[in-house]
Amino acid sequence: MATENPVVLVTGASSGIGAAVCRRLAAGGARLAAHARLGPDGAANPSLAKVVAKLRQAGAEAEAFHADLSEAGAGAALVGEAAARFGGLDQIVANAGFANPARLGEVDREELDRALSTMTGAFFDLATAALDHLKRSERGSVVAVSSFVAHVYPADGLFPTTAAAKGGIEALARALAAQLAPDGVTVNCVAPGYTKKDKQGHSSLGDGAWKKAAERTPLGRLAEPDDIAACVEFLLGPGATHITGQVIHVDGGLTLYAE
Repeated sequence: MATENPVVLVTGASSGIGAAVCRRLAAGGARLAAHARLGPDGAANPSLAKVVAKLRQAGAEAEAFHADLSEAGAGAALVGEAAARFGGLDQIVANAGFANPARLGEVDREELDRALSTMTGAFFDLATAALDHLKRSERGSVVAVSSFVAHVYPADGLFPTTAAAKGGIEALARALAAQLAPDGVTVNCVAPGYTKKDKQGHSSLGDGAWKKAAERTPLGRLAEPDDIAACVEFLLGPGATHITGQVIHVDGGLTLYAE
């Protein structure tokens, strides 16, 4: 695979962090396989279509792919489709996920299972299906987007099921980093803090809670999606080839308070 134009699969690319990652990587010459779930009517996701259209307008090679990654076999099929379209696969940004602030006693086992299948299970499926592609690539690298909720547990800001799923991703990523290190493939996680949502995107917090989140952050503001994307871009780039098995916190200092 050519090193100057790596093929990158970005999941959850229709808005927010995923879309910001696509924009940054495309500006650097990457070829983008941008993923999202189908729209509510079962048609192509309109937000993803807009992201891909803008990438192409900027001169990037980009394609839209749709899959519900919580379903068995969906991750493997997505990797196969992306690799077939571009002739290979060099890097993965596993970003798709969601946040649920419901506490234990308010949330049922079904919701825990949904979080684990959509995030932890999806990462497992994507990584497993991509192993051979990553090993063959001269730029093989994986970045999984975790969250501060797996590290900071304020009593009034808990996300138990999301924390479980993101913590599982981090454990799998470390194991994968050790497994693929002999092949020169790096695997890392980025753990964002409270991050602004697109206007059309889903938010798990109300306006008052977002204000409180900014106040709780030592730097005094919410992260922009591009703050997270910048770290992802670095970890995929030539300056980070000796960094693997790490969780990089891009959280404005939230983990300063973690025990």
